[in-house]
Amino acid sequence: MKRPFLLGLTGSIGMGKSTTAAMFSDAGVPVWDADACVHDLYAKGGAAVAPIAAAFPEAVQDGAVSRDALKARLSQDKQALARLESIVHPLTTQSRKAFIAAHGDADLILLDIPLLFETGADQGCDATLVVSASPEIQRARVLDRPGMTQAQLELILARQMPDAQKRARATYVIETRTLEQTREDVRHLIAQIKEARNA
Repeated sequence: MKRPFLLGLTGSIGMGKSTTAAMFSDAGVPVWDADACVHDLYAKGGAAVAPIAAAFPEAVQDGAVSRDALKARLSQDKQALARLESIVHPLTTQSRKAFIAAHGDADLILLDIPLLFETGADQGCDATLVVSASPEIQRARVLDRPGMTQAQLELILARQMPDAQKRARATYVIETRTLEQTREDVRHLIAQIKEARNA
């Protein structure tokens, strides 16, 4: 039996990554979401709570990881991010492998990973998809979010791999100009991958 084709999805903030992932899901493609996985790991009873409490006691409140407290620690301590990643990355990798094993009969699985290239997770994918939009569209979308400021956006963009670099490394690129066009491009890509697999 063929194993599923693993498509890694990424895109900078405001490029429409979550919307595109939802379109794959609507088309019947199993989607593993790295952000949702981390959310579960940080929640009460989550697998990351105890190791994070051991490393950063002030970051765990009421049995769950407080993202604000964790963020404050990361901004004060240069070594903290590497320690946090050494706790969280193996747990997300484990979750991803379990998800792939649970959907072993699928033709295609989408792995929605914001830091796909930055963490080297693209190495475990058969192909990669980057969603992109013009800098003007991106800025307008992000600044439309409640509480988002220009300064916050600049800070986020400074931490992410530039869009041009992501596009250059991607197997496929979808421009998310309109919902209709994006949905059509998603449908076309799913059909293309399935056709190639069954050829």
